[in-house]
Amino acid sequence: MQALIFDVDGTLADTETAHLHAFNAAFGEARLDWFWDEALYARLLKVAGGKERVLHYWRTIEREEAEGPRAREAVDALHALKTRYYTERVRERGVPLRPGIARLIDEANEAGLRVAIATTTTPANLDALLQAHFGASWRHRFAAIGDASTAAAKKPAPDVYRHVLEQLGLQPSACLAFEDSRNGLLAARAARVPVVVTPSAFTTHEDFDGALAVLPHLGDPHAPILQMVRGEWHRWVDLTMLRQWHEDATRRADSAARGASNADRPDASAPWQ
Repeated sequence: MQALIFDVDGTLADTETAHLHAFNAAFGEARLDWFWDEALYARLLKVAGGKERVLHYWRTIEREEAEGPRAREAVDALHALKTRYYTERVRERGVPLRPGIARLIDEANEAGLRVAIATTTTPANLDALLQAHFGASWRHRFAAIGDASTAAAKKPAPDVYRHVLEQLGLQPSACLAFEDSRNGLLAARAARVPVVVTPSAFTTHEDFDGALAVLPHLGDPHAPILQMVRGEWHRWVDLTMLRQWHEDATRRADSAARGASNADRPDASAPWQ
């Protein structure tokens, strides 16, 4: 395990409520009679990307208008309003990092383990959140950053992970990803990166089959979790635990690969082959 790769929205911080308020504020400024409540927004989160989410919703209520010649232009303008509201809210009020995030990033930095970001949020949203927690030079803490400006296709496509892996110069099996949603899990797994999932309030109902672990959060001394690893209880996730999970995942992957290879090879001891 040579690098940790973090998603942002819902993983580093519970930002989705701030995003939801920003969308509704933008709708109001644009004089639209749209309003997204939490239940609707939870469903819309299955559509990756803010612009894509707006267009998808528009098509469900006014398909003809949403497919008109100026629809993309209107969505771009509406999303720009939403981004302004979101970044202002984050800078003025702040959004706390989830338990264990700051501690684990510090541990990784101190241990010489590289840390990266793989998100499909906009650079402006990313800067607003991380500058508040790590200062103006926050980018120096991360060895690689993938965001909406670098990913051709949004999650669950693996594009952003492949971009980050290329920057790191590492094989997928040398990394460990952190996600909060099924789309994120699918993106990381499509790039062959093992994944730990910490669902947010908006994604806790989703299916996370294939994750190394599914936890409420990563835990801290002031916000502990109880997690059993190899017969021992732990109160928070640290690098030792992650290395154990990563080692187990690598061993299982190698075993599966050998099994697949052997299945294609004739067995001289088997008289039916």
